[in-house]
Amino acid sequence: MKPTTQLIDDPHKGLALAEQDVYLGERAEDELIMHLERDQFVEKTSRPVPRAALSARATAALWALRVFVVLVSLMVLYTFIDQLH
Repeated sequence: MKPTTQLIDDPHKGLALAEQDVYLGERAEDELIMHLERDQFVEKTSRPVPRAALSARATAALWALRVFVVLVSLMVLYTFIDQLH
């Protein structure tokens, strides 16, 4: 959630921007989590992350990057082995 912003009329400072504290409930939950035992903490915080939905273009770019990394790794390995002789 985004914090909402409102203008406050202050006679000494003019108009100032103030944020409402919308994270108060989350902070209380964080304080409770701090007092959990290690196994309880791990159980509470480890949640599987779903796979990101990527466009075909992004998927192709990631595959191209993988191929590039493999090719460069092979080139470095070949150069290293060649320099040993």
